[in-house]
Amino acid sequence: MALQYNLPKVYEISENDIDFAYQIVNLFLEEVPAEIKSMKVGIEEKDFTRVYTSAHKIKPSLDLLGMDLAYDENIEIMSWAKSQGKRKEIKDTYKSLRERINLAIKELKKDFKLA
Repeated sequence: MALQYNLPKVYEISENDIDFAYQIVNLFLEEVPAEIKSMKVGIEEKDFTRVYTSAHKIKPSLDLLGMDLAYDENIEIMSWAKSQGKRKEIKDTYKSLRERINLAIKELKKDFKLA
């Protein structure tokens, strides 16, 4: 049973199309890890535009996959980047977001039988 994600929105917009859900999951697995890495580099380099752009790119995926806590943390990171806040205040939020996403990736790969 999935603890990190929830697919009702995916099934609702696809009218319970399993192939569509599979495509959404694959898209998440392909794109989100790269954006998380980009976000980390942006935080380290105080590149607020990079952080905001990466956070903005993953926002719809987090919403669609019902990752509410990760979504909220991502919004916090976007707000931080927009206001160009201090770096130390966002590191814990980023770390938590990354951990949630990594757990979701493991669950998705297991649940959808992906390598």
